[in-house]
Amino acid sequence: MEADWEFEVGGNAPAVGGHAPVIDAFWSGFVDLRLDPELAWMLAEAGELPALAATLEKLNTRSSPVWTSKCDYWPELQPGEFDSDELDAPPGSSAHGAGCYIDLLPKENREWSSPHLAEAVCKRFCGALGLVPMRCCRVDLVIRRSIIAPEMIGLGISAYLTACGPTAGDAKRTLESALAIFADALCPHSTIQ
Repeated sequence: MEADWEFEVGGNAPAVGGHAPVIDAFWSGFVDLRLDPELAWMLAEAGELPALAATLEKLNTRSSPVWTSKCDYWPELQPGEFDSDELDAPPGSSAHGAGCYIDLLPKENREWSSPHLAEAVCKRFCGALGLVPMRCCRVDLVIRRSIIAPEMIGLGISAYLTACGPTAGDAKRTLESALAIFADALCPHSTIQ
């Protein structure tokens, strides 16, 4: 599976005036899945992409090193929104694309307290994902500032997963497989399948 990471650390507030986006852990629609990870199945995105709900459930369990604050699903990406070469797609398998993102925050607020620590986490995740022999998908981890509490600015990671296939159904199925692999790489000790 293709995987990469980058820094996109801007100002201390959500994207305003050219600043890089900030992960706001307590935005107005926030559902704290740490309290009950099964609530992931009630999110609107779960109806469209059940694998996203399963991933969110796993990422918010007690055994997970992270928790999630926001996600979205894009069932049909336009051809210019993904690069088949970056997805390691063979010829003829990139007519359709699908994608999603999940904002991740560390279970321990100080765990990613410096860019160096967040970078090490991303390198470890990318290394694990890169060992998985899977084509037509990729994960991009973007380190961003995060608002963890009203007075607490930290670092978080926006995980973007992209997949393609010869049909929209194939792209969706590849994305579902990529989500399961992603969750397993981040939470290898979870008992949720």
